[in-house]
Amino acid sequence: MSSVNTVMDDLITLVAKTDKDTPRFRNLKRRADDTLRSPLYARTDQFAVAKQLAGLQEKFQVLSKDDLADALRVRLTELDEHRSPWFPEILSLLLQLADRPAQLSRVDRIEKLKPDEDATVLSWTNLDVSGSAFCDEDIWESVDFGAGSSEDDDISSISSHSQLPRSFSQVPLVNGDDYVIPDDIFSSGEDDELVASIEGVQFWREESMSDISKHEKASSRLVTELQAIREAIFMLQGLPTSLFWRLDGNVEVDRRYTLSHLSYGSLSSLMRTLSSYGTKIDLLREFAKSPQTVSYLQTFHRSIEDSLCKFDLFLSNMQSRYLSPRTTVAISLLQLSEDVYRESKLLLLLSDLVSDLRRSADNSPIRCLELIYNMVCMTQAAGDDDSFTILAHTFFSCFDTYARPIRDWMEKGQLEGSTGAFFIHENRETNDLRNLWHNRYRLEKQSESASLPKFIEPFAEKIFVTGKSMVFLRHLNMIEECEWQEARKSSLKFEDTHPSTSSPSIYLPFDALLEAAISKMVNDCHKFASSRLRTGLDEQCGLWTSLEALEHIYLCKDMSVIAPIDAKIFELIDRGKGGWSDRFLLTEVAQSAFGTMNFIDPSRLIVRSSRDAHNKPHSRSRSVKILNTLSFDYVLPWPVANIITKHGVTSYQRLATFLMQIRRAKYLIVKQVLERNHESDAPSRSKGSGTLSHALRHHMLWFLNVLYSHLTDFVISSTTESLRKALSTATDVDSMIAAHHSYMASLEEQCLLSENLRPLHQATITLLDLCTSFADMQVTRYKQYHADLRKTPRRQSKALSTGMTPRKTRYEYSYGDEDASDKEDDESEEGEKEENDDDDDDDDEVHSSSHRQTPFHEFQFIQRLRDIQDQFNRLITFMAAGLKAVGRIDGQISWEMLAEKLEWRKEGRLLPA
Repeated sequence: MSSVNTVMDDLITLVAKTDKDTPRFRNLKRRADDTLRSPLYARTDQFAVAKQLAGLQEKFQVLSKDDLADALRVRLTELDEHRSPWFPEILSLLLQLADRPAQLSRVDRIEKLKPDEDATVLSWTNLDVSGSAFCDEDIWESVDFGAGSSEDDDISSISSHSQLPRSFSQVPLVNGDDYVIPDDIFSSGEDDELVASIEGVQFWREESMSDISKHEKASSRLVTELQAIREAIFMLQGLPTSLFWRLDGNVEVDRRYTLSHLSYGSLSSLMRTLSSYGTKIDLLREFAKSPQTVSYLQTFHRSIEDSLCKFDLFLSNMQSRYLSPRTTVAISLLQLSEDVYRESKLLLLLSDLVSDLRRSADNSPIRCLELIYNMVCMTQAAGDDDSFTILAHTFFSCFDTYARPIRDWMEKGQLEGSTGAFFIHENRETNDLRNLWHNRYRLEKQSESASLPKFIEPFAEKIFVTGKSMVFLRHLNMIEECEWQEARKSSLKFEDTHPSTSSPSIYLPFDALLEAAISKMVNDCHKFASSRLRTGLDEQCGLWTSLEALEHIYLCKDMSVIAPIDAKIFELIDRGKGGWSDRFLLTEVAQSAFGTMNFIDPSRLIVRSSRDAHNKPHSRSRSVKILNTLSFDYVLPWPVANIITKHGVTSYQRLATFLMQIRRAKYLIVKQVLERNHESDAPSRSKGSGTLSHALRHHMLWFLNVLYSHLTDFVISSTTESLRKALSTATDVDSMIAAHHSYMASLEEQCLLSENLRPLHQATITLLDLCTSFADMQVTRYKQYHADLRKTPRRQSKALSTGMTPRKTRYEYSYGDEDASDKEDDESEEGEKEENDDDDDDDDEVHSSSHRQTPFHEFQFIQRLRDIQDQFNRLITFMAAGLKAVGRIDGQISWEMLAEKLEWRKEGRLLPA
């Protein structure tokens, strides 16, 4: 068995020219194995053979051939005495070889096949008992063929001394070239008159024109009307004639022949009419002789052959009527022309079609199908019901052959049975099942480059989707052969569009009826494939489970799960170390958090970080943009990945990042408030700075809460609900893909992530960074204040010992440039180092503090708060105006709602001056 498999592998590789590790090789190997395992040729049914023999005996008796019936019965009885397992096969073969046994079989012929029991075997003893015959002759000796022989010698001189037996007559040998066949072998004297009559009707012979003058022979030849009719029939049959010539594909009339009772003009008109028929019919005969390679052209070729066969039968019957001695048919060339036109009307239409097909510039085989379709519509519009019916049957025969690859594609998802002339092509270079729906197959809609007739174009997209659905189901192992048979639609026939002649549909246009029939066939297959695939995606592939997982991972449906992940990431960022973006650590944290949900597979969840996060760990560390370097990647099952594409997952990641940036800003504000509330020795500050800080903190928290709740509670919630309704009513996978694509596009627009809303998104990010800077400024100010409190006793004691007057040290804090957040990190770290410094000189302390942190005054701190207030108010006003403007253009109600929420107070009273 192993040797058979090896030979089979080598044979498939050699014939198919493919490697052993390709899907095509495995498919061919599977089919070859199935073929070898299945019994190709079953044993002959012995009971059927016995029944057929019994029927043959009964047939003999019915036809009064009792002798044949008895002979067959006797031999079957004798055969029963000699049993053999191969007798049924032998008898079946004899029955199949039998040629009209009831008419051609005779018992006497069968009896001759028996050996003669009385015949004796002839031996040398019977011929010569004594054995003395020929004993004196040298017949047993070797003959010297080379001695005395020559090519020029006579044949009889080979053995001049040999004597022939007396029973052999010596006939002289005659050379074949000198032999003359006697005339009496071919004809007898009684047939001379018959031969003369035949020669007399051969009007083209010069001897037949003996009664015409020499000048008349060159100008005209008189023939009878019967002769002209016979010549016309020969010409229409494609045979060479004298009255008609074939020149450059046309049939021309020999003008030398005339009729005695018909004028030259009338005869010329009739002959030209018949020659025009012959020219068109000759074109069909030439087309019928040319081989065709395209399947539906072969069907059309066969239909033309059938039409020509019927026309030839008509010509033969007409000729027999004219030549019959008892005929009553009037010999009329005009009647012949009318009869030929009536019978060849369909052939003339087909000839025009073939002529148009040859003149076609694109030389596309699909052009033939379109020409037949146009001709069917034309004959119906002209009211030619007979030609319409025949052409419609021809069209459906060709269309059935053309549609076989379409049915295989829609019912099985297979393209193997299709030729190169098909409008769906497979890309065998990609084997990724996640792109099975999008990149594996391609639809060519251009009828010039693809085999796509114009009456199929409206259904091409649905045919394409139906076949891809069946391919999808085959890869999911969700389709069985019995289900294919249930879904299979019978071939489209003429009766599908015209059930009966009395039906009202017979009066409807053919194109409308054909469109309705094709639509029904395609819709039936599409409905079956789409419903099965939707069921499989819901039950087997977990589409809804995957959508639920994406909502929790990316759209933050459950904050109790997201909060531990945020806390870990934000804590690592605040430490200011480069390890905050460790993807292995963050992946473990995310998998632990989401592992508590049964509809999420934690092994599919991976946290990735870009290279910028590792190469530049301190770059914009205090900006929310740092979170762009992180991304959560949830690997979807391949069937779901065909619906939620890679582009859709990228949109999910952008939404998740934007929501985390909002949570990051809120985290810093809330953390600063909590740290302040736990401080027992809060520094004394002016009334203005304290009130302004509280107001800024309050309105920043208000802005962050309004923005986040609007995006999650209204935009994401309502849009996701619309998605679920759209997926529930989707008819096929393309509709589901379109619904999800529309869902992601709507989310990106309403969450200010689309390209046309980039200015509003940048303003939002600036507001989030402004919140981050404000929180960091508060934290840094109070850290510096407590550091000053710890240093003040040492400075006062040193001043008293040196006679210096103690002075209050104030520090200035600057937040003027965009790198303020980086400065804050450096200053906070240097402030922590100051606590461990033990300087003895006050000047050294001031000098060192100029490097470790930037001193600030209370006035400058209030001025910085007012700058943040002005910038915050301007950005809020800009966002509200921008949202209203785009809302009036695109009509998104969510933008106007957010704008109204941001304008709950007027700009002048948003923050105290």
